[in-house]
Amino acid sequence: MATFSPSTHCPSSSAYSNSSSIINGSNRLHQRIGLSSILPKRCRSRKLSLQQSSNGVSLSKAVHVQDGATNMKTSPVENDDPVKILKDGILSVPVVPPPEEVKDIASFDFDKDKSTVSITVVGASGDLAKKKIFPALFALFYEGCLPEHFTIYGYARSKMSDAELRTMVSKTLTCRIDQRENCGEKMDHFLERCFYHPGQYDSEENFLELDRKLKEHEAGRVANRLFYLSIPPNIFVDAVKCASSSASSANGWTRVIVEKPFGRDSESSAALTRSLKQYLDEDQIFRIDHYLGKELVENLSVLRFSNLIFEPLWSRQYIRNVQFIFAEDFGTEGRGGYFDNYGIIRDIMQNHLLQMLAIFAMETPVSLDAEDIRNEKVKVLRSMRPLRLDDVVVGQYKSHTRGGVKYPAYTDDKTVPAGSLTPTFAAAALFIDNARWDGVPFLMKAGKALHDRRAEIRVQFRHVPGNLYNKNIGTDLDLATNELVIRVQPDEAIYLKINNKVPGLGMRLDRSNLNLLYAARYSKEIPDAYERLLLDAIEGERRLFIRSDELNAAWSLFSPVLKELEEKKIVPEYYPYGSRGPVCSHYLAAKYKVRWGDIGSDQQ
Repeated sequence: MATFSPSTHCPSSSAYSNSSSIINGSNRLHQRIGLSSILPKRCRSRKLSLQQSSNGVSLSKAVHVQDGATNMKTSPVENDDPVKILKDGILSVPVVPPPEEVKDIASFDFDKDKSTVSITVVGASGDLAKKKIFPALFALFYEGCLPEHFTIYGYARSKMSDAELRTMVSKTLTCRIDQRENCGEKMDHFLERCFYHPGQYDSEENFLELDRKLKEHEAGRVANRLFYLSIPPNIFVDAVKCASSSASSANGWTRVIVEKPFGRDSESSAALTRSLKQYLDEDQIFRIDHYLGKELVENLSVLRFSNLIFEPLWSRQYIRNVQFIFAEDFGTEGRGGYFDNYGIIRDIMQNHLLQMLAIFAMETPVSLDAEDIRNEKVKVLRSMRPLRLDDVVVGQYKSHTRGGVKYPAYTDDKTVPAGSLTPTFAAAALFIDNARWDGVPFLMKAGKALHDRRAEIRVQFRHVPGNLYNKNIGTDLDLATNELVIRVQPDEAIYLKINNKVPGLGMRLDRSNLNLLYAARYSKEIPDAYERLLLDAIEGERRLFIRSDELNAAWSLFSPVLKELEEKKIVPEYYPYGSRGPVCSHYLAAKYKVRWGDIGSDQQ
């Protein structure tokens, strides 16, 4: 029988890559020969611009070759440009290799007309493909960020023709991007590149038929293939097995994007990784967490490592606590069947919020190379204290009537089992046991059917020593410390809360915001996270994708407490639909002398 324990929930009451690289120093070019030459300059420049050496020594002595080719090393040359790109797109190298090496490299086509990318969306008839993947691919096409020669194939069990796929996809495409060119014509050209192949996810024969169709479009060019698995996780392995054995590229790279969830706990995640690695190398697997592609999350490391004003403050000496808050103002809405198998902790906290925490708290990486960044994230995760049950609060939304409208309870969803104890809300206090963050509470909060929609990071700084103004004029700065807010969504912004004098003859203090509102500062539309991540996968940039050891470290934090919640059948605290969540979450924060930053009239 299920039990509810207030003392438990209310704390106050109780390396090999298909795209090989030759590295000089600590820098790497992430483009591959045959692909970097066909990506438009405006899309490639964001990668190439990161390769400039700080000491002026050229770092362009890196040549990427196609799969199976021998790497060619060259020596550094002083006072040379980091990368020389000739008119025909060839990456120049300062030292000419021996004739036999030239012959090996020449066997691969550097010409942009002889390289192509085929993108297969497996599960093309699903909501994710229709609402996110195809629109993101169109946005990349509109911006000129896809290669000159590319093909997009939808693959699913549904019977559908090419024309029917194009009709389905066209309904989800928008001209949200600036209208400097005719968007309608762009849509037509994009849809002409979209095709469909019906098939079973575990059928090698169906994938062989797909392979034959892809070869027809590739027309003898160097074939690079990207598979996006927009399918349930229980059929990942079958699809990967068939794609690897029957539809891999013979002369280019093959990469697979895997959507979360990556298992339900440490054991199932490790089993999934082992199964995938039977058919793919680690560097072929791109585990996608779309929050890592969001503009403000990617800006985290820039904010910290390129601004002297923040870097010295980023430690336990100045930061009192850090909060990662995720809220949605709607419930499961028919997705309860999927959600009930995972719950809010697995769906949001173990991946989205924990990834943001790792980026926020990591040490300065050796370089901007993907492996250097991911190494630092793993160090943070491995330094974290195991999560305890008394540092976790779980809740579930119940029915509520507001303004004459009745909002349903979680269990009113027909796809949710009656009497389900799956949490739709969770709050947790985590700690990083290292020299920088020892003793600083990292609080997470995520929930559905709350009073508003937001995703943000709130950094609350320590009190001003001495509290001069409290002594002299009675203003209590303990209730108004400085706070840095990084709002990931909606209305992306970064703002710093400061104490300021209200204009006038008297001495009265007020809280004010130094505000960087992206919509006001930048006229350019912020790309969708899937656009950035798809482009990175095509380019072979792994910085924003999750490595297997990183995934293992993340699951090791949450698996024990998830197991305990389920074995003890802990009853969640029920909160009204549209409220601020369970009351016990405030007790949890108070346990560590913290007040949630999204509660109060002064928050934006």
